[in-house]
Amino acid sequence: MSKTGLVLEGGAMRGLFTMGILDTFLKNDIIINDVVGVSAGAAFGCNYKSGQIGRALRYNLKYCRDKRYCSTWSLVKTGDLFGAEFCYKTLPFELDPFDCEAYDKSPMNFWAVTTDVLTGKPVYQLINKVDDDCMDWIRASASMPLVSRPVTVGGYTLLDGGMSDSIPLSFMVRQGILRNIVILTRPRDYVKKPENLLPFKVGLRKYPAMVETMKNRHVMYAYQRSYVFEQEKRGNAFVLCPEAELDIGRTEHDPAKIQAVYDEGVKVAVKHLDEIKKFLSQQ
Repeated sequence: MSKTGLVLEGGAMRGLFTMGILDTFLKNDIIINDVVGVSAGAAFGCNYKSGQIGRALRYNLKYCRDKRYCSTWSLVKTGDLFGAEFCYKTLPFELDPFDCEAYDKSPMNFWAVTTDVLTGKPVYQLINKVDDDCMDWIRASASMPLVSRPVTVGGYTLLDGGMSDSIPLSFMVRQGILRNIVILTRPRDYVKKPENLLPFKVGLRKYPAMVETMKNRHVMYAYQRSYVFEQEKRGNAFVLCPEAELDIGRTEHDPAKIQAVYDEGVKVAVKHLDEIKKFLSQQ
């Protein structure tokens, strides 16, 4: 009997849409034991493995205007737009505790996608326990280029996984997980435009392979979306995505917009709940 996996696209604060869906899954006892997250899909999605309904929404609402969380002040002071010390130490271990025990006990396999700055290629890390490196892998997955310092962990120097593998459905298939729910944070008709390479040529001048990866990112992304929808037509994927472009910035400071995007995820999940359960029952 084949297993069903879960693929979580990134998208910075658009990841709150994903969390509206995942919290709805948890409330309806929908647990998928093989999950891969990219960028915000990893940073927020890890709360699905720990079973913490509402946590990602809660801390984003509370700290979205805190300069330690995300601000130009943080970028200038620390080199990270999203403050590494605050986001990955103070917040999860002091202010809004991440349930490490529940995460460790969960049978769920949780992968985070990162990008090796020396090769421009994706690196996939299985994170099934909260250890000394856990948060560094998740931080690396969500470390957006130009506004984040590369993260050194596991013998790699890494940045955002979305640069090299934005929608890692093929990765899941390579693991032998042939049926997958895919959560996208862009609507079905979205087309990514080529990047303006000048900032990357300057900001990533030490890492020419990364510049090349960004040059080709829109091509990779178009191919991946095409593959996702092809798998959907074949009955191998169930795709959940916004019905229209989400009204939220990558570094959103408006709690009302954060709540609205989360609520949109809940709405989409509830709308398709019966279909999702049917898809899962057919595995």
